[in-house]
Amino acid sequence: MLKAKDVFERTKEAAVSATDQDERPLQIDYEALEGKIEQVLAGRSVHLLHINQFLPEGYEDQGRFNVIVMTSGHVLFDMVVGDSYFRYDIFSCSDLDKIQLIDGTWDNTENKTQDAFLSLRLMHGDEAHILLALKDEQRPGVFAVADAVSQGRHPEKNA
Repeated sequence: MLKAKDVFERTKEAAVSATDQDERPLQIDYEALEGKIEQVLAGRSVHLLHINQFLPEGYEDQGRFNVIVMTSGHVLFDMVVGDSYFRYDIFSCSDLDKIQLIDGTWDNTENKTQDAFLSLRLMHGDEAHILLALKDEQRPGVFAVADAVSQGRHPEKNA
């Protein structure tokens, strides 16, 4: 189990690596960010953590990346982090209307290649929360969240 301090440390690592060579580095007040993450998680134990390197299409312009956390009680937090921007949504696995996993390829026009991706879309009402794996090493984390959400929503009944 992870604690808020672990989530902050991994978020800080992601923030440092979230800057492209052509972009200005993130201007984050890390001490304030640590306090916000502590406040958001309020002592909860974190079961799973996934960090999207880039924000999926449709997220706020202010953010640079997002962090999705699942607690041991199947509560999900979607935290968007930017220069002077921090937003989070809280929802329970039981609130989800639909869970969609997409394993496909996309046209990477920058590299002129077709690259594999894995997307987990968690939907409730008109909201969608997306976990992305753009690299092979990120795929197990997305599958782990999909499995945990599935188990939280639809536990198998032993006969």
